Formats: sequence, structure tokens, C-alpha cells
Amino acid sequence: MPLLWMFSTSLRPLADSYKLPPQWLPTDWRWENYLAPFESNVPFELFFLNSLKIAALTTLGQLISCSMAGYAFARLRFPGRDLLFMFLLASLMVPGQVTIIPIYLMMAELKLVNTHASLILPALISVFGVFLMRQFFKQMPQELFDAARVDGAGHLRSFVQIAVPLAGPGLATLGIITFNATWNGYFTALIFLTSWEKMTLPQGIALLTGYMNSGNPSVVMAAVGLAILPVLLVFLVAQRWIIEALTRSGLKG
Repeated sequence: MPLLWMFSTSLRPLADSYKLPPQWLPTDWRWENYLAPFESNVPFELFFLNSLKIAALTTLGQLISCSMAGYAFARLRFPGRDLLFMFLLASLMVPGQVTIIPIYLMMAELKLVNTHASLILPALISVFGVFLMRQFFKQMPQELFDAARVDGAGHLRSFVQIAVPLAGPGLATLGIITFNATWNGYFTALIFLTSWEKMTLPQGIALLTGYMNSGNPSVVMAAVGLAILPVLLVFLVAQRWIIEALTRSGLKG
């Protein structure tokens, strides 16, 4: 329902947006509203590309780091493994707002404030991602890894050739969650990024709302609709890939 209302509002003339009682369908369909964000004084296309870059690199980093850490906690035996994992899980109870100041001071010390690296580096690994991938690796049959060990495969080869292909559903799920969270991230971007050429799409929509095109909800809703499209595409592509991975790996059902 909210998505339908957003789409309907994005196609309305300005006068229709303030009509009482509100109407579901516009009296005049204004498809040009979707071009208005790009024609405004706000560099909307630059914000779009910035968000795409940050979300893609962060997602790739988490898929690599979380899968490797999850495999280590699930399949490797080392002293203090379970205790360390418990500490990691306990850190999930710490709100992100508590760690934002230490992270900012660290980025300032490295002279990375107002760069995309200040958003990407702290998010390259997540405790939730490690937990998710550990659960996927832990439920895999031990016989597969024993057979690989008999054939002379080490942990790296077992990870690349056995664990990762079978963990396709987990990787796809983690990728969707990470991309969506990074794409929609506003709080950290607001703190770390100050110049227009570095800002992300949520910041651009906020500027569009309260600066250049305030008073025109149709344009704002069109910008929001454009911002939702990449997330929907990622979900649709990954959803199809999850089904293929489940079928191929024999874990379905």
C-alpha cells in the first residue's frame, strides 16, 4: 500500500498532491516528474553513483570477510573459538550509535573523513554476517569435508570448492541485507560526508526535500521511487539465484 501511494504521488501534478480528500489516481499522469530530480540543482545522478559504489564495495567486502570468518568458526578448531564467538554475539547488543564516535575519531586520525572509505572500511565485516555464514557452514555434512581431506584438500581448497558453492543461499541473503542496509544508510553518511560530491542518495533526497524542491511532493516521491529501483533489482536477481543455488546444492527442503 505505501509503495502504491508513493508511485501514485510521484505521477501527480503539484495541485493533486494537496487535494482533499486525496485520490488514488492522478488526474493527469506526469511521467516527467521522474526526470525532475536529475534536472534540479541537486546533483542527483552523482549521489546515485556514490551510493552504488559504496553499497557494491561494502557488499563485496562483507561477502568475502564474513564467509571466511564464518567458515573459521564453523569448521576450524582453535583455542578459545567458542568463547570468542560468544563475545562477538554479545557485541550485537551494542547499539551502532555507541561506536560511531570512536569510528569517527579513527577515521579522522587516518584522514579519511569526507571520503567514501570512511563508510566502506568500518562496514567491511559485520557480526551478524559472520553469525549467518557460520550457521550455513555448520549445517553442511561433515562427510564432504572428510572426503576432501582424504583427497589432500586443505582448509582453503575446501572453503573455495565445497563450502562457498553450498553456501549460495546464505551468501545471497547476506548480500541482499548488506546492500539494502548500505544503500539506505543515512546516519553514518550524514556524519562522515560533508561535501556534495561525496554525498549519498539518502542525503540527496533529504536535500531535494528541504532545499531545492521543497513544496513539490511529487518530485520527492519520484526521487524515492528511483532510489528503490536498485534494491528491487538486487532482490529479484538474488531471489532467482537463491532458488538455483538451493536446487544445485541439494539442500532444498
